[in-house]
Amino acid sequence: MGAWKNRFATGDFLRPLGVTMGVMLRIFIFLLVTVLAAAGLLTVLRSPDWLNWKLALVAGEFGHWLALVALALGGAAWVFRTGHGGLAWSTVALSVGAVGLLLKPTWEAVQIGRTLPQELERAFGAGAPRRAAFGVGGYFAAAPKPVAAETREFAPGLKLDFYRAVGRPVAPCVIVIHGGGWDSGDREQLAGFNHWLARLGYAVAAIDYRLAPKFIWPAQREDTLAAMAYVKAHAAELGVDATRLVLFGRSAGGQIASAVGYGTDDAAIRGVVSFYAPHDMFFAYTYAEEDDILKSPMLMRQYLGGPPAAAKANYESASGHQKVRVGSPPTLLVHGTIDTLVWYRHSVRLEARLAAARVPHAYVALPWATHAFEFNLAGPGGQLATYALEHFLAAVTK
Repeated sequence: MGAWKNRFATGDFLRPLGVTMGVMLRIFIFLLVTVLAAAGLLTVLRSPDWLNWKLALVAGEFGHWLALVALALGGAAWVFRTGHGGLAWSTVALSVGAVGLLLKPTWEAVQIGRTLPQELERAFGAGAPRRAAFGVGGYFAAAPKPVAAETREFAPGLKLDFYRAVGRPVAPCVIVIHGGGWDSGDREQLAGFNHWLARLGYAVAAIDYRLAPKFIWPAQREDTLAAMAYVKAHAAELGVDATRLVLFGRSAGGQIASAVGYGTDDAAIRGVVSFYAPHDMFFAYTYAEEDDILKSPMLMRQYLGGPPAAAKANYESASGHQKVRVGSPPTLLVHGTIDTLVWYRHSVRLEARLAAARVPHAYVALPWATHAFEFNLAGPGGQLATYALEHFLAAVTK
């Protein structure tokens, strides 16, 4: 019995099959590198519907750390290559490929970061932050310190979390509208972003709104307007400048932000910010597929009260793209071009519409990014998006 334990511990029990622990270790390293290379492909190719899209988020926004793992594994395979040259060479080659793919976002972020400050200044005027748009050193930045949130009811059954601006007794306010496909999500989504905004010197009101399918559009527009009215009415006690509000939404919240921002005649709305959102609901419905990852047509039908033929007025009023006009609020769009959940063409088309109406705007396209790229504020997408937003807010809320 003791002899068998020793053989198991050393891997000798596999020798009749011609396999040793050393070979197993080399195979294991090869498989790990293969997984990392496959993850790297998610910075180039749109994540397939059958794969969890969050894996693409990890590859895009944390890939620089995974690249170090791939490099270490490739180095280990080379050091212990004796007697297994073919497998070692394959592992090293695959490791090099994985490192290249996983560092692709870093390289592309460097290129975008070189021109982004000038593009933002051309679009919105001065307002550049006192930092680089992107830097590898930013990967080591600490998360922003939390700011206490005050929960308030702004309408019956609806709440907002208010974050006071740090270092400014009276500050512009960013109205944050969460994503979630219109039938899920809440005001606590990606709260770290709100802490960052508050530390930057902006008040933040992260709001809830009524969800589909129980409540259809325009209930969500009414809720956003009610939250804005609440902030204005309580501006003095909240330390908010009621004449300087910015609507910021991500995904489904970005659709609400643009529809409200362009469809409301309110001079207090100084800007609209949308991350990876749809803006033309007719366009969205036309090109959506019933069996896509979100079951998008179903989401739109339950949100807008049916298909376009049956709920045309709701589709029109929910489409910020249809409401752009001369004098619409300045707009910042940020979108990953391989986003699995919302096609980046929404932002491209809205950019063209804004340009035609001569509305100040900027569109930051992230070639490696999928949904929720700002989850990691220190990542390539997080650094560029926060830089663009910091410039935008400073310029439009002067």
